Amino acid sequence: MKRFNFNILLLCILCFQLKAQVGKAPIVSEGEGPFNQLIIRGVTLISGTGSPPLGPVDIVINNNVISNIRPVGYPGVPIDSTRRPKLAEGGKEINAEGMFVLPGLVDMHGHIGGKMQGANAEYVFKLWLGHGITTIRDPSCGNGLEWTLEHKRLSEENKITAPRIEAYTVFGQGSKETISTAAQAKEWVRQNAQNGADGIKFFGLPPKIFQAALEENKRLGLRSACHHAQLDVARWNVLNSAHAGLTTMEHWYGLPEALFQDKTIQDYPLDYNYRNEQHRFEEAGRLWKQAAEPYSDHWNAVMDELLELDFTIDPTFNIYEASRDLHRARREEWHEIYTLPSLWRFFLPSKISHGSYWHFWGTEQEVDWRENYKLWMTFVNEYKNRGGRVTAGSDSGFIYKLYGFGYIRELELLRESGFHPLEVIRSATLYGAEALGLDDEIGSVEVGKKADLIIIEENPLVNLKVLYGTGAIKLTEDNEIVRVGGVLYTVKDGIIYNAKDLLDDVRKMADKAKAEEGFEINQPGMDAYFKRLEEDKEPK
Repeated sequence: MKRFNFNILLLCILCFQLKAQVGKAPIVSEGEGPFNQLIIRGVTLISGTGSPPLGPVDIVINNNVISNIRPVGYPGVPIDSTRRPKLAEGGKEINAEGMFVLPGLVDMHGHIGGKMQGANAEYVFKLWLGHGITTIRDPSCGNGLEWTLEHKRLSEENKITAPRIEAYTVFGQGSKETISTAAQAKEWVRQNAQNGADGIKFFGLPPKIFQAALEENKRLGLRSACHHAQLDVARWNVLNSAHAGLTTMEHWYGLPEALFQDKTIQDYPLDYNYRNEQHRFEEAGRLWKQAAEPYSDHWNAVMDELLELDFTIDPTFNIYEASRDLHRARREEWHEIYTLPSLWRFFLPSKISHGSYWHFWGTEQEVDWRENYKLWMTFVNEYKNRGGRVTAGSDSGFIYKLYGFGYIRELELLRESGFHPLEVIRSATLYGAEALGLDDEIGSVEVGKKADLIIIEENPLVNLKVLYGTGAIKLTEDNEIVRVGGVLYTVKDGIIYNAKDLLDDVRKMADKAKAEEGFEINQPGMDAYFKRLEEDKEPK
């Protein structure tokens, strides 16, 4: 079982090392409410169900539950005040005429900061809520299950400014001994459920142990996620996991392997080393070209099998985007405003920091990854077209992706894959809630559901960029450059947060950290480059 020990150290403990000790989130000092009654007036509704926009409507919320969605007129026509619901004593109303409301967003892959990144919980939570993300799944509980469950409780009690948290522990987390038998796997799963976890995050295990753990987890009614790491995927791919009871796959590892026809193992170069992350991600960018061709018999058969099992795909397109365009990811405009110095340093080329695999990343690697994306996106879009559930997750805090901002980029990449904007919003809301088993409470703006909402002044269906905290660039008729959009209000559990104020708090955190260090963002290696130029000018 030495190999199993190695996998646990390599794939699980890595998360704990990167993410431990982010500190406790401060007691809430932001937000208004909840109110006995809240009415959002005159807004255009994007429900999250796939239904087209409807408005103007008044949305009535009583004690954090939507009780009425009443059409109150027609676009471009003055609203007849006699048709409007009356505000109860002690209630609150928001005049949202000309604005849009949609469900709170669900980030299916949200890590809560990290020690090496220097990103504490308050910083991460405010970036999420500032982008309308009201629910996150923490796949790994890298700050520890006890810490995660405490913050889950504090969020539920609205004692901290934070999204709703679903806690998915790494398999084996907290075990005092190596899990080497099916019986031990089942016992750990039972203990994990008793500890209060919502599910399990897997990376890869010997097949008998993996199957035992998944089957026991399913029997207990808990959900699961898996990053099918290359170290075990040759003997256990996505189809094996789905049949054993896995509910969600992360990224795409394990899916191309299920689509192999002329091989059983990825075509690794003979000098490949998984611990060399440029090797790891360079070869990952060539993997989809080794799979069955789109719409071939085998490709269709694998897809049909996953559909039959009601399997969920959480692609996290955005987290690998630097692989196909490193310059773009490094220069995303929000880094200079919101990224902490410690987080920026973590992103820089490194043989140690996870996801900083830019040893000598070049044109060939980026071209491979662009082809990889085309094939990957083709599968995901067709899976959606045939009725499969595709969700939105970010995995931010790595590879130049900043919390909140990376999630909105994920929505843009779903759009690039072929999703209609309404399908994008559904994946980001209702489908995420379904995958978490929370769709009776959240995920769509419907009577009987909780008040988890976003209010925004611009139509995100027309331009998803308006969801970014930095907004979208627009030119006025007077030739003036302006920024429009950015979420105006995030409503979570009936509490109204000014999203722009939350992001301004984050900006101040970043400014303070920069001032303390005298830090400014510079592109990798440029200081040394210019120093050498100056040295070359000196007389020899």
